[in-house]
Amino acid sequence: MSFPLTADAREHGLTGDGTTNDQPALAKLVDTAGAACAADGRPRVIHVPPGRYVIQDEPVLWCSGVSLVGAGRGATCFVLANPNNPAQPVPLAWFTSQHHGASRENHLADVTFAHFEIDGSGVWTNEYDPLAKGLGLQYVLRGRFTDLHIHDTAATGFGCDFLQDTVVEGVLAARCGRQDPGDKMGGAGIGIGVGGWGSVERLTITSCTAVGNGTNGIFVELQQEEWPPPRGIRVTACHAEDNRFGISDWGADGLLVTSSTMLSNHEAGFDVSSQGTAGVGGRGGIVTGCVIDGNVRDGVGLGNTPGPYALRGNRISNNGRYGYWQHNLKGGDQEPATDVVLESNDIRDNARDGVRIDAGMREAAILGNRFRNNGRAHAPATAGGGDGVRYGSLSLTDDTAHWRPDGHRGKRLTLGDGRTAMVTFNTETRLALAPWRPGAGTAWPDGVPAPGTAYRLPDPADPGAGLTIAAELTGGEAHGNRMWDDQDDPTQAHGLWITAEGGWRGGRVTGNDFGGDAGSATRLDTPPEGGRWRDNDP
Repeated sequence: MSFPLTADAREHGLTGDGTTNDQPALAKLVDTAGAACAADGRPRVIHVPPGRYVIQDEPVLWCSGVSLVGAGRGATCFVLANPNNPAQPVPLAWFTSQHHGASRENHLADVTFAHFEIDGSGVWTNEYDPLAKGLGLQYVLRGRFTDLHIHDTAATGFGCDFLQDTVVEGVLAARCGRQDPGDKMGGAGIGIGVGGWGSVERLTITSCTAVGNGTNGIFVELQQEEWPPPRGIRVTACHAEDNRFGISDWGADGLLVTSSTMLSNHEAGFDVSSQGTAGVGGRGGIVTGCVIDGNVRDGVGLGNTPGPYALRGNRISNNGRYGYWQHNLKGGDQEPATDVVLESNDIRDNARDGVRIDAGMREAAILGNRFRNNGRAHAPATAGGGDGVRYGSLSLTDDTAHWRPDGHRGKRLTLGDGRTAMVTFNTETRLALAPWRPGAGTAWPDGVPAPGTAYRLPDPADPGAGLTIAAELTGGEAHGNRMWDDQDDPTQAHGLWITAEGGWRGGRVTGNDFGGDAGSATRLDTPPEGGRWRDNDP
């Protein structure tokens, strides 16, 4: 078949005028280029000049060896829509096991998607459909996805599974998962199913940004429970902000997350749990050199994993509940996590505990961390209304208030009409509030409250500690940690607190500095059993 190695989309029937449905022309062009590649083994590239290309009512079935390259974000834009077929999700490109028999043997190879935008705002399905993605490909070998802007899709923006020898770089995913109510599968900015290629999947996700997406900013998810969690996946130099979860490991083995920022996410900045399709948490991962800051609830949530896991050299700060929370969700793995390592992290200024252990652990190593000024949500209950009280889309201001700065971080604000919002930080007179859902831009789905509307804030929860053990920890090692509070009015009640529900059996606790907290340096409601405790100050 005579077909050029590179083809100009305009010369093959695409118009890019923002009105004409270019789906039939693009589908025909991909088929033709794919057939030419299959005939002579030479991959083809489709170049798409600047324009707005409407892909309407049907997605484009992709072919092996066919690449799609635009003129840059904003310049080349694919506009997805389904006005005549509301039951049909319309990703730009798709190739799936369910619909097309995708598999290891029947895969896409040598494909590049680069330098364009996908606008998914025109797709509305009758009910939430996880296939309403921007890109929806499965079983890709030697793929490259680079310099893409995917936004406002009904489900996941970049939703491609089983990527072998593949790089995902420079992808901006914003406000994806529009139709996800918050408890469905999908709805992420960048969501990648793993396990289809076996125990190793060589995948790098780098320099990507995920902002305001319905569930995860970036996540990897084991797709079948009986599959071995794969090794070989790396997330580096990425940014996740204002998602439900920032970056999540829902079933990999040895996931590496490095040099990334996870800010202002609603549930957790980084999450390991059984929330994925297979109900399997990640294990063996390493998170290092990251800033995990200002998340509405927890900085790190880790559970439903047999371990090991390591967090080293991270800043975990200003989060609305715990800096690090060890816990297990119902339905997932409930065995104690073994060989979890927290080393050389800066864990500070979190609203409650710096680290909270609410699920069993074995052989944990807590080494050389700095636990400082936690327990910030220390201000007493308060209420107000009337003159001087006014609201913004993400704020409440009370000119008559004298709140402790940041003393209400992570509390739930309740209005007189029953509406609620979460406080992210506060000054003496102003509360900053989280959006009511990721990407919303407002705390008030029913409109900004009227001036003077009454409000109340609750008392603080349990006193915050640097490290709180509220479950059984066996054989743990804590060495070289410093736990202190240097505020004029300290809020970190204890350096180490073992609650009545917790316990520390065996192991070693040596060379720690527990001094300088608001209350006692240590609070041992359950005395430790066995092990070696010595050379701790005071």
